[in-house]
Amino acid sequence: MSDLVQLESVGVALGGKPVLTDITLSLAPAETTAIVGPNGSGKTTLLRLLATLLRPGRGHGLVLGSELGETIDRSVRNSIGLITHTPALIEELTIRENLVHFCRISNRLETSADRALSVVGLENAADRSVSRSSFGMKRRAEIAWLLVAKPKLLLLDEARSGLDVEARTLVDSLTRLTIERNGGVVTVSHEADGLGSGFAAIHRLVNGRLEQVR
Repeated sequence: MSDLVQLESVGVALGGKPVLTDITLSLAPAETTAIVGPNGSGKTTLLRLLATLLRPGRGHGLVLGSELGETIDRSVRNSIGLITHTPALIEELTIRENLVHFCRISNRLETSADRALSVVGLENAADRSVSRSSFGMKRRAEIAWLLVAKPKLLLLDEARSGLDVEARTLVDSLTRLTIERNGGVVTVSHEADGLGSGFAAIHRLVNGRLEQVR
């Protein structure tokens, strides 16, 4: 089975300034990789690259079989789940309306939204507007969406930061479910304690360069 991610000597520059330099990374199905690095080391840029939101300036990369730098098919983007520092929800809509909207644009059953909200403990807050929801509730809503979406590639950017114990457990469960489906997970954090469990391979990202710790 082909790797989900293959990066070979990839470099990324933003505003003319190199952010990632000579990055080589592979991720096989049912594999997890964790990346630790200080703020400003390029962790978020690397995840945006893997999410096909950035093009490499040099090197070669494949994500879910698609060449980075080329036009990415919508089905590939729909197979990638990304959690960033800021929850990607529409503030003017309710929590449930957000999930229903995501279901519609990705051709998934709307009834899946209510089931997922119940799993993450938001069934009684589904009609609350996102603008009136706490950060933890917004993060739970994102997790609910990813339970519906079932991504092949899960990308987590400090996803456990600022959450209570129960919500952190939901993030870990999402990771485990992705692996059980033969998907892959890449998580980044500024400290090892923020990674969660189940990450056998750990890399360190410093000054745009990636090195394996274990």
